[in-house]
Amino acid sequence: MKRFLSGKTYTFSSGFSCAFRQWRAESHCKLIHGYALQFEFVFGGTDLDERNWVVDFGSLKELKGWLAYMFDHTYVVAADDPYREAFADMRDKGLLDLRVVDAVGCEKFSELAFDKAQELISEQYGDRCWVESVTVREHEANSATCMRCDDDEY
Repeated sequence: MKRFLSGKTYTFSSGFSCAFRQWRAESHCKLIHGYALQFEFVFGGTDLDERNWVVDFGSLKELKGWLAYMFDHTYVVAADDPYREAFADMRDKGLLDLRVVDAVGCEKFSELAFDKAQELISEQYGDRCWVESVTVREHEANSATCMRCDDDEY
């Protein structure tokens, strides 16, 4: 049986520059810092559409818009950050554009993007194709990937 893969990358220059902190870290990562994030999506399918594509990249505008909403000049805070209310206060004063998520970091951002992309792909394509993986890069040296796994693989 064959499987087709295709990919879409939103590079560092796409403008997804956000700040966050790993409040549980025992290093300088506990401090507020930011990155221009890169997102690499891999889509899979066993069948191609009538144009011989896995996914029409033109149909990803909503995904790109969601990435911009979440990560373009935003501060992303973990829901359990003990200073979450201080960040909410700064939001209320117009000092930052706040996004609250379950947890922060490259791994969690890749999972968040994976889940959103899968939701959008399922809405558009049903079960003909899916998200195979999402890799988020903070810079050339640091990245994390969230991958699809079939129940019988693990």
